[in-house]
Amino acid sequence: MKNKCLTVVGARPQFIKAAPVSRLMKKFGIKEIIVHTGQHYDYNMSRVFFEELGIKEPDYNLCIGSLPHGAQTGRMMERIEGVLLKEKPGIVLVYGDTNSTLAGALSAAKLHIPVAHIEAGLRSFNKKMPEEINRVLTDYASDILFCPTETAVKNLQKEGIANSMNKGKLISNSFELPHPFTSPCVVNAGDVMYDSVLYNLDIASKTSKILRAYNLSPRNYYLATIHRAENTDNSENLKNIFCSFQKIAKKYPLIVPLHPRTKKLLSDMKGLDKTLKIIPPVSYLDMLMLTNSARIILTDSGGLQKEAFFLNVPCITLRNETEWVETLRSGMNILAENKEYKILKAVENQEKLKVKKRSKNYFGDGNAAEKILKIIKEFVKQELK
Repeated sequence: MKNKCLTVVGARPQFIKAAPVSRLMKKFGIKEIIVHTGQHYDYNMSRVFFEELGIKEPDYNLCIGSLPHGAQTGRMMERIEGVLLKEKPGIVLVYGDTNSTLAGALSAAKLHIPVAHIEAGLRSFNKKMPEEINRVLTDYASDILFCPTETAVKNLQKEGIANSMNKGKLISNSFELPHPFTSPCVVNAGDVMYDSVLYNLDIASKTSKILRAYNLSPRNYYLATIHRAENTDNSENLKNIFCSFQKIAKKYPLIVPLHPRTKKLLSDMKGLDKTLKIIPPVSYLDMLMLTNSARIILTDSGGLQKEAFFLNVPCITLRNETEWVETLRSGMNILAENKEYKILKAVENQEKLKVKKRSKNYFGDGNAAEKILKIIKEFVKQELK
């Protein structure tokens, strides 16, 4: 069925990215089949996002759960392939850079089903990151590559995917597919996470009670998240980060919604006192409210870096590099690696930041989902002929 789009999601960031696109599917006359791999399965990391963001119940929940990378990706591919053979969609839609992303893209590509990748073209240029491997391979398996920024487009041009000398076709601002369609096509559609922030911020401000629950006042606390393997799987890095957190928390409350995996690793660490407000993972609307009201954000999350940028909140990234280089340009985001002295220095610098406002929004106009679906509808129409 050519006017059927099969969407593969599995992790918290993908639910957020998928929401604005899924919300508009009916408007464009496209039937969506949602496959949830179960990569994130805890209620606060999965189910609550479907409830809050108005995403329909998954048509298939594969319940894969936590496994080593190879086993998890392989099992996902096996089960996604079965769904693809049954549903026979006209196109498969994948988001971001998780194992679910790669599994969906490879399963579809091997069955000669077109793949559209939302958040294509991102590069950290660090191949030790599993996410970097996932995003690069997904881009090369994709037929339509929806980039969130001009930098992402340039990355694909450098790699030859969006090079006019090759088959790759870069779509102009008219968002019209070439006819006949040639693969791959690269589209700078903007960032769907920006769509989500704009749509949900007012809802969060009216419904979230998270600040009251933890006795927090706007601009009077820091917010931190840690989940990437480069930090959590290295005991020295993890210790450096949390020792710096303890020193920061002596001046302002520091609230840390902690990923279950990180909490388990942290439980073996000695010497941590109770100055930190470590809480369970929170829903999207609660996290949006925490982000919008924070004084400074410390994180290794790509998504949170962007949301801080969208909301004009100073950010410190606890990594050696970021794929979201746009956030660094106005000083709204600083790379502090995972060294204690660098983290504390970055906090000092962000406290001195006078103009807490992004100089430019590099992530589109908040209508990325509409542009993406216009392309997909046109693609489906061509395929039906």
